[in-house]
Amino acid sequence: MKICLIKTSSMGDVLHTLPALTDAKLVLPELEVDWVVEENFVEIPRWHSAVNQVIPVAIRRWRKNLFSAQTQNEWKNYRTLLQQNQYDAVIDAQGLIKSALFATRLAQGKKFGYNRKCAREPLAAFFYDHTFFIDYQQHAVERIRQLFAQSLGYALPNTQGDYGISQHFLTTENATKPYVMFIHATTRADKHWLNSEWKNLAKKLTALGLEIRLPWGNSTEKQRAEWIAQDLENVIVLPKSNLTELAQQIAHAKAVISVDTGLAHLTAALDVPNITLYGATDPKLIGTYGKNQHYLHKNDMKAINHQDVLAVFAQISN
Repeated sequence: MKICLIKTSSMGDVLHTLPALTDAKLVLPELEVDWVVEENFVEIPRWHSAVNQVIPVAIRRWRKNLFSAQTQNEWKNYRTLLQQNQYDAVIDAQGLIKSALFATRLAQGKKFGYNRKCAREPLAAFFYDHTFFIDYQQHAVERIRQLFAQSLGYALPNTQGDYGISQHFLTTENATKPYVMFIHATTRADKHWLNSEWKNLAKKLTALGLEIRLPWGNSTEKQRAEWIAQDLENVIVLPKSNLTELAQQIAHAKAVISVDTGLAHLTAALDVPNITLYGATDPKLIGTYGKNQHYLHKNDMKAINHQDVLAVFAQISN
């Protein structure tokens, strides 16, 4: 069976789709998936064994230069790639008008998606041949697993979803000592944790003989990482890395401590122990999902103290 999956963004949403592929591949061993995804996240689908081809889309970038020759040429190439196969099923797991209009509508095959009562944007449902009501009041991973099961006609396994990518990163790590990753960066200001608390936590954990590793993605994040690391031994600011390199670092960490951001979901997908700090957001529907995931949830990020994190860390380290 050959299917086309539409799940373009964001990082967390893309990662949340992986367990559905694992379910489907177990039931349909010959399954081949072509995945339409935003160009910034093309690395992620390639980690899963069910994915045959990744079809990059650049809606975020194209809409800034709609009439440029480059955009027109890239759009033409994208359509050619998307329409070169007749699919047994086209599954829109995004549920947005833009995903339906610029991807699902163009792919060849019967189209499946959420119905108008549960799609994120109800009008998207009019682009599908078959729609399903899947209760929105549950974790996003479970919604997508149910969408796949109903679209492809199999019984949903009564087990926790398996991302199916941790084995992709099973290589020997040459770390001289165990290390903890601090995922300190996020796009929303109200999701940030106080820099002083990160530094206090780093002091406590390095005193226990652990190394701290700090990733970053832009100049502001790099400055924060350097400030946390300043005057502390065994705190390393990593070089700028792509997603695959970051996943490799995360996969071999003793634990990760993170704010609510895409890399927290990547940590969950890799089955690495993770303490995720929630203040501005509620983890019930979109929190990190998987093995070894621990939430530290308060009404405000400023209310979370490094001692709170240490207490949880002590529990998961025993």
